[in-house]
This record gives sequence, C-alpha cells and structure tokens, in this order.
Amino acid sequence: MSEPITSKRGNFAARSLDLEAGRVDMNHGGGGRAMAQLVAELFQAEFNNPFLAQGNDAALLPSAAGQLVMTTDAYVVSPLFFPGGDIGSLAVHGTINDIAMVGARPLYLSAAFVIEEGLPLADLARIVASMARASREAGVPVVTGDTKVVERGKADGLFITTTGVGTVPEGIIFSGDRIRSGDAILLSGSIGDHGVAIMSAREGLSFNAPIESDSAALHDLVTAMIAAVPEIRCLRDPTRGGLAATLNELATQSELGFVIEETAIPINPVVRGACEILGLDPLGIANEGKLIAFCPPEHAAMLLSVMQAHPLGRDAAIIGTAGQDPRNFVRLRTSLGTERVVDWLFGSQLPRIC
Repeated sequence: MSEPITSKRGNFAARSLDLEAGRVDMNHGGGGRAMAQLVAELFQAEFNNPFLAQGNDAALLPSAAGQLVMTTDAYVVSPLFFPGGDIGSLAVHGTINDIAMVGARPLYLSAAFVIEEGLPLADLARIVASMARASREAGVPVVTGDTKVVERGKADGLFITTTGVGTVPEGIIFSGDRIRSGDAILLSGSIGDHGVAIMSAREGLSFNAPIESDSAALHDLVTAMIAAVPEIRCLRDPTRGGLAATLNELATQSELGFVIEETAIPINPVVRGACEILGLDPLGIANEGKLIAFCPPEHAAMLLSVMQAHPLGRDAAIIGTAGQDPRNFVRLRTSLGTERVVDWLFGSQLPRIC
C-alpha cells in the first residue's frame, strides 16, 4: 500500500532533518514519525502545490477535454549526478517526453522513490530540488507519490519511477503505423550527448570540451510543431538504444524501410571524437532531449523551419526518407557514397544511463 507523499507539517522531532550531514536510515521508510518528517521537510516542501497539499492517498484532479494519455517509466541511472542533470530532472523530462510523443499536453506527474539506506540526505535533497525545479519549469506538477527505504546495497542509491497523465486533442493521432513511403525523417538535434555525458561522469573521463546531457522537456517544441504541421505522422524520442533502435522499431511498426544520410545527422564533434576513441556507435547511444519526426515530404521544409526556430530544435535536420522495403531495413548512406545496414544493438553499449 502506498503512503501519501504529503503530510501536515508538525513537530515530528525535536530537530529538523540534517540535510547537510544526515543519511537516510530504515526509520525513514518505516511509516512512523521519521518518515513523516522526511516527507514533510523534503518532498512536500519542494513539490508544494495545491494538489499535493490535499494530503490524501490519491490526488483529486480536475478533468480535462480530449483523450486521456498515461505513461510510466523507471529511472536507474548511475551515477545519480552527471553533467547537465541528475536522476531527478531526468525522471521529469523523460516522462513528459513520453506523453508529448503522442501529441499530448502533459498535465500531472506522480513520483515513487526507492531509497537505499545510507544515502546522504544532502544528495536526496539536491535531487528532489532538481526534480521540483524541472516540473515547475515544465508547468507539470508532481501531485502524488510514494517513498520506500530498502536495506543498504539493494538500490544503488536511488531509483525513481514517474507516471505522467496528459490529454491529446481530438484528431491528433501519432503512431508508427501511420508512416508512409516517401515521408521525410527529421531529427531535432545532435545525438549521443546524454550517453557520453553519463559515461564520462561514471568513468572519470574528460575531453577537450565538456559534454553535457541533452536532458530536456520537449512538450513546448512538440506544441509548436503540431500547430504548424498537423499532418505529422509520428513522433518518437530516441532514448535507450538511440537513433538506431528507434528507427528499427519504427521500420518494423510501419512495415517500411528507411534510408538516412550520414552527413545529415547532427553529432557534436566532441561526442563524435569520444565515440571514435571508445569504439562506440553514436547511432546507438541514448538521448533524453531529442525527437524524431515523420511527415509528408511537402511539409518537411515548414516543419524543419519551425523546429529550428525553437531553442530545443535549433540544430534540427532532415536526415532521411521512408520507402518500400519488405525486410524493413534501416540503411545508412555514408559520406563515401556506400550503404550499410543500421541494425539493432545486441544488448546495450552503455548500461544504466536512463
């Protein structure tokens, strides 16, 4: 049974939580005074909003017009902090983006925390503050949640699960099976930044220029794209498995094949260099602030213009075309004029990155 994330502030203990030097212990998940204090002094204080303040087992929310959309995702990234973000902001951005990829407007989030005994309270406070800031900036509040504390060694610090609810207007249907032969394939920006940023933080690597995660909420960009080109067939964010896995998934779903141009795919030169040194394929590295769009070819130029006018799409490019292919292959036309098949990765190049 879940406990409400909210609790009335009160005299939980003689002293407030020691958010500088304290650590999470099993009492913080025991359902008693210590847990109530953690919830009130950290989670409620950071996520504070009228829905959360109801303090019940579930948030009572006003209904909204349109089709209801719901998604959920678990975040287990290691390390918890990385250049350009942390597990808290990542959990907000990732779930908002999942909602946005079907053309929906995200409305509310829930958050469940599995916290390992011994996690410094300072780290937890920093993550919760980052998560609250990300939700405020996106305009999507965290309205309910849950906390659990598990024994030392059983959660690698912190796991977060977020669920999102949104609405999509009538007439908006984005899906892989709506892609048609001849459709243009657009990418909103450079790929591989998130995965390489995580890897550099994990392994203590440094490069000539800093590499930061691209973690960001894409719903405002999607709103602008839909307003300009409602004929969009499909949107998808290339997270785990990167551009390669996402395009292969969509090729199978659409029963088509795709040809993408190597020279058209935006890649940060530092990311490209890091991948060459480490033997990684940037096409297979996860992203957390990019999207792929498919649209009829006659609307591609307009859609590209709208994407490039948005801060999160300024490096957008048309990278390829959908076509008939009974094998549903994704092929890369290289800078040398040759072609190679972009296959699914077997496993993952980089574990625990989202």
